[in-house]
Amino acid sequence: MTHEPTGRLAGNDLTLSRTFRNAPVADVWASVTDPQRTARWFGRWEGEPGAGSTIRVQMAFEQDAPWMDATIEVCDAPHRLALTTGMAWRLELRLSQVGDDTELVFVHHLKDREGVGEIGPGWEYYLDMLVAARADRELPTFDQYYPAQKPYYAGLADSA
Repeated sequence: MTHEPTGRLAGNDLTLSRTFRNAPVADVWASVTDPQRTARWFGRWEGEPGAGSTIRVQMAFEQDAPWMDATIEVCDAPHRLALTTGMAWRLELRLSQVGDDTELVFVHHLKDREGVGEIGPGWEYYLDMLVAARADRELPTFDQYYPAQKPYYAGLADSA
């Protein structure tokens, strides 16, 4: 089974979103910031939370489960988290409560559009991992996203 891509590219900002039905914003925030909960869909992290801190994040679902450093640029709980990773990736997560639902908007501020054909499917995979983990459903596999979504994302990079 493959999944339909949802990302958009505006300038060099790759944006994806997910809606969590009947989910308080504070609970979704905990899913993306609590080390035990992030371990279920991305990987655990260690270090001191808060803006200006550098944490270590284990990418548990990547080959060899590598660790990477990430600096917390903004931590405005429970609405905004911005990180810069050791790979110089600038990532931003925004959460907003809409009635009983929480809207999550994820932005990868790319340096350029090179590699978006690989990057986009990766973020689709991880965000769907978050959705599945929160619902206690079976986690998807990366091959459901890549290479099937690569042409969609490469097309976004070529079209603007």
